[in-house]
Amino acid sequence: MLSSLGNPERHFHTVHIGGTNGKGSVAAMVYQALREAGHRTGLYTSPHLVDARERIVVNDRPITEEAVAMWTTRLRDDIESSEASFFEALTAIAFADFAARGADVVVVEVGMGGRLDSTNVVTPLVSAVVSVGRDHADYLGDSLEDIAAEKAGIAKHGIPFVIGERDPQLARALEAHALRKGAYPVLVPSDVRYDEGVGFAGAHQRRNAAVADLILRKLPVEWRPSDDAIRRGIAGAYLPGRFDRRGYWLFDVAHNVDSMKSLVETMGQCEVAPPVHAVVGILADKDWATMLSLLRTVTDRLWLVASPTTPPGRRWNLEQAQSVVPGAVVSDDFERALHDARTGASTVLVTGSFYTVGDAMSRLPGFQPLG
Repeated sequence: MLSSLGNPERHFHTVHIGGTNGKGSVAAMVYQALREAGHRTGLYTSPHLVDARERIVVNDRPITEEAVAMWTTRLRDDIESSEASFFEALTAIAFADFAARGADVVVVEVGMGGRLDSTNVVTPLVSAVVSVGRDHADYLGDSLEDIAAEKAGIAKHGIPFVIGERDPQLARALEAHALRKGAYPVLVPSDVRYDEGVGFAGAHQRRNAAVADLILRKLPVEWRPSDDAIRRGIAGAYLPGRFDRRGYWLFDVAHNVDSMKSLVETMGQCEVAPPVHAVVGILADKDWATMLSLLRTVTDRLWLVASPTTPPGRRWNLEQAQSVVPGAVVSDDFERALHDARTGASTVLVTGSFYTVGDAMSRLPGFQPLG
């Protein structure tokens, strides 16, 4: 697909960021710092919450509907003949759009894994793995070491490779894979936290900010933002759905055990007005029992739902989930659950997956996912 478009991925510089958790936040921080430095900057993230155009942004402007239609038409034969996945096709469209809109540098978030991810066609200025967790085991391997090997697949010969993973054994595994590929691994010490202002809430985001800071400082001099631009970028970074407060609503896309732990910790650190009611929809292939057990410690009542856009094959069994949290309300009516959860609550948390948060946000009056 890219070849038929004249290899647009070669017409801009990139920063390539992978990891199980935190990669989206780190990508947003790096993007914002590059914007503060005056570069025409693109950002490619996944998944989206409401509109797929959220994934493809240049200087805060998403790809237009007309551009999506045009690139899809241009690529249709290639998409069909290669049986490309949605993500593969969208990645080609994204890279074409970034080149067409004259992006100088693009921050590219890995979709899943790294080695075989469709974003791994880029040769970046810097690549990074923020963290390694047990997710997508069906595709990436049963052990954390196997998953680390897949994520380290974005390391490139002669390119700095920033390692944010805190577990020493996994960090060494990432380092070893990077060295075998001829990359220059740079480890963020496990106890390092960013000590300036951070736009995202939660102590874990200070760790993510430290990773973003090191990525930015490993850029070639001509692309490296000033200290002040880095500070402003990390302080001003934002992505919807990351401990996102909107009145009495609180949205968080915590979708696996590690990210749910971070959400629970952040709720303990921040002033979240009780009583807290939660509308929760988790995918069937996640460790939802552990996630629910964690969530029970910071909420007063739970509504268990399967959001409308969740793929049928990934919908969890609501009755089984209710057995983990006796007293939870099981609702087949998503909108009714959002309505009922407001009764008697000072805070309504919506969490469990990108699908759940996106479906809830799209139902808020006046919500504009694309700014």
